[in-house]
Amino acid sequence: MTVLILGGTSEAAALDQLLAEQAPEIRAIISLAGHTVDPRPSNLPVRVGGFGGVEGLRRYLREEGIVAVIDATHPFAAIMPFHAEHACKAEGVPLLAIRRESWAPQPGDRWTSVPDIAAAAEALGQEPRRVFLTIGRLELPAFAAAPQHRYLVRAIEPIGDRLPVPHVDVILARGPFPVEDEEALMRREGVEILVSKNAGGPATIGKLVAARRLALPVVMVARPPKPDVETVEHLDQVLPWLVTQGLLATERGV
Repeated sequence: MTVLILGGTSEAAALDQLLAEQAPEIRAIISLAGHTVDPRPSNLPVRVGGFGGVEGLRRYLREEGIVAVIDATHPFAAIMPFHAEHACKAEGVPLLAIRRESWAPQPGDRWTSVPDIAAAAEALGQEPRRVFLTIGRLELPAFAAAPQHRYLVRAIEPIGDRLPVPHVDVILARGPFPVEDEEALMRREGVEILVSKNAGGPATIGKLVAARRLALPVVMVARPPKPDVETVEHLDQVLPWLVTQGLLATERGV
């Protein structure tokens, strides 16, 4: 039995270990969009790149004999979750989405919530500021519309010419990032405002705690819409779901 995992999150990376330890008879394949040249290592077979739309994904499900799909794409994946919904429905393949809980403002937070990246760039205002961008490299071009700011960009890979403005400093790093390190970084770099996507999860929440401690404003970008499919928040809910689909025996104790 082959399960397709649509990857892009730490949950997807951890799911291969879970299946290897507790469901070795499940053959799982992780599919990555290919936005990151050096993705996290995986114990499972990995395919990289798109499927060719809904029809391409339907064809892949048939050819590989996929019995279930687990959508563990990034919270800001806007297209693939809908393609998965349509393809799985058309092919009669069970689909489960892992969607971690969003972050919510806490007492002392100074959040400005915006619907998208373009709105985030506009929310920075006209007055020049030291801006800490923690949104990944793909969304950077939107901030070229606000070249007056001095940007500090953190990304996993080099950003190239994605942010053609006069003042850009780049930090190449992959989380998790401890709160104390985040606070020290913001102090050292003179950060005046933080821009973040509402990805949720513990790996990068430290920047929000640090901003709260420093009383810094945060521009928080809301997640894009997602299809209405069966959803869980935690990795340990996946194996029980596989049991309900008849893909694992209940005597496993899951």
